[in-house]
Amino acid sequence: MQSQGTMCGSCLSDRSGLCSTPAFTHPAAFLRFLSRCNCQSIMVAFKGIWTKDFWRAVSGEYLATLIFVLLGLGSTINWAANQETSPPVNIVHISLCFGFTIATMVQGFGHISGGHINPAVTAAMVVTRKLSLAKALFYVMAQCLGAITGAGILYLVTPAAVRGSLGLTTVNSNISLGHALLVELLITFELVFTVFATCDPKRSDLKGSVGLAIGFAVVIGHLFAIPYTGASMNPARSFGPAMITLNFENHWVYWVGPILGGILAAGLYEYLYCPDPEIKKRLKQVFQKDESGKYREVEQEDIAIMPGSIHAIDLEKSEKKDSFQDSTGEVLSSV
Repeated sequence: MQSQGTMCGSCLSDRSGLCSTPAFTHPAAFLRFLSRCNCQSIMVAFKGIWTKDFWRAVSGEYLATLIFVLLGLGSTINWAANQETSPPVNIVHISLCFGFTIATMVQGFGHISGGHINPAVTAAMVVTRKLSLAKALFYVMAQCLGAITGAGILYLVTPAAVRGSLGLTTVNSNISLGHALLVELLITFELVFTVFATCDPKRSDLKGSVGLAIGFAVVIGHLFAIPYTGASMNPARSFGPAMITLNFENHWVYWVGPILGGILAAGLYEYLYCPDPEIKKRLKQVFQKDESGKYREVEQEDIAIMPGSIHAIDLEKSEKKDSFQDSTGEVLSSV
């Protein structure tokens, strides 16, 4: 028994363009059928990756994360650690360094890559359809490699006597892992919500520097959470020193917490608090009944605007239409 014809331009097909693969005669044949029919979707998902602008953006994420991790972790080095009366770690000093560094990196690389510098921000962009999943994978890899490089450089230039744990984020022994997960979720929620709110192109009341506002959000998160979890707010920031020191104790907390917090913040902002009026209008049209009482047929352009749909964003078009951009030209968005 053959399956019904399905449009698949890359499959073996007859002149009508309908796939005639016998999909259901055997499980293996069925899997081959699915893979052929999905090949076109995969090609669309990776559209725009093999361009100069895209790789410039990916390299920008790598370099920005490298600098952020190098300078941020450097502020945690206790140079008096080899003295008999070593002063305690200065939380304000560390918080300000991380915050001002991220503000500077956003200002410097925002127009190049969008200035994510954080897998949690990248995940938030994916769930709000501002970045394709395929491109997000390259962004996260660049961020992680940049964090490893930054932590590695700091390891090389810092004397072993004062190197310590190299700024490794660890859970306070007085709290549970569940509480640590919640802390990371909340501080990343605060950060990502600030990102979306300060870079919302629908707002006309924004003034000042977007990068500085985001930097302050990072400072606030660190001032609160350093005693609890070390205040990661960024999986790449925790991954870099963990990889260099080969210490991955409770490391999952610093991936699950920030990514969940980022996704939750992005979803609430985009779909509950400040939804795009155009999307709401189109969704009403999609789910509108015709005269016969049936819902009208969903067209391809309708699918592209539905929340949760996975689609690729063309690089050149996204620079003009889909970028978060404020009055100063700073971009914190997707490519």
